[in-house]
Amino acid sequence: MSPRSASVNEELRRRSRERLLQAAVELVGERGFEATTLGDIADRAGSARGLVSYYFPGKRQLVQSAVHRLMHRTLEEALEREPCAEDGRERLARAIDAILGLARDRPVLMRQHMAGLLHAEGFVQCPEQRRLSDLLGDTVARYGSHDVSADYPMLRALLMGSVYAALVPGVPMPVPALRAELFQRYGLDWALGVPPESDPGAGARGRDDDLSRFFATEERPSLPEG
Repeated sequence: MSPRSASVNEELRRRSRERLLQAAVELVGERGFEATTLGDIADRAGSARGLVSYYFPGKRQLVQSAVHRLMHRTLEEALEREPCAEDGRERLARAIDAILGLARDRPVLMRQHMAGLLHAEGFVQCPEQRRLSDLLGDTVARYGSHDVSADYPMLRALLMGSVYAALVPGVPMPVPALRAELFQRYGLDWALGVPPESDPGAGARGRDDDLSRFFATEERPSLPEG
């Protein structure tokens, strides 16, 4: 049997990594971070357990990369859905609704993610995190920012703070109230994006539990420059 080509090996590695990311999101969402082991993730992904460390230095890095993947693909899906919107205010509203929607629909996963960000390692600099950053930065630019380098971190901080507030055990703030505060700050009309009263998936059981579309194996194009 002839050896596999470099391109075939690269495709197999990409598929293995994608399966691990998807398995991490599914299992942490079901069980929580502490109750999920790297062995559990490898088994769910159908991968050899030793392969996990080939791609990720540890469980925290794997899980954070997986959640950033879910976040950027969720955001990407919201920004690209029909009818296509070029208006910067509509796109910012969609971005806010997409991130708040994850806090509403996947509280266990997002609570674990927020807790992980407070760990000494902080943000994991990975392709998934950079893609999320690119999408939010592009959204801020289309909204009309004259200083994206300052306005993007502020949007990120406000979104993280809102997610945290929605997930605090015992005293969570309702997502519609957090949405109203963000919309007021950015001067967005309530009808933009996906208002809570028009969202058929606003209930915890209304979410889409099939995450496979967020972990496809094809290469994703980069955002255009400028």
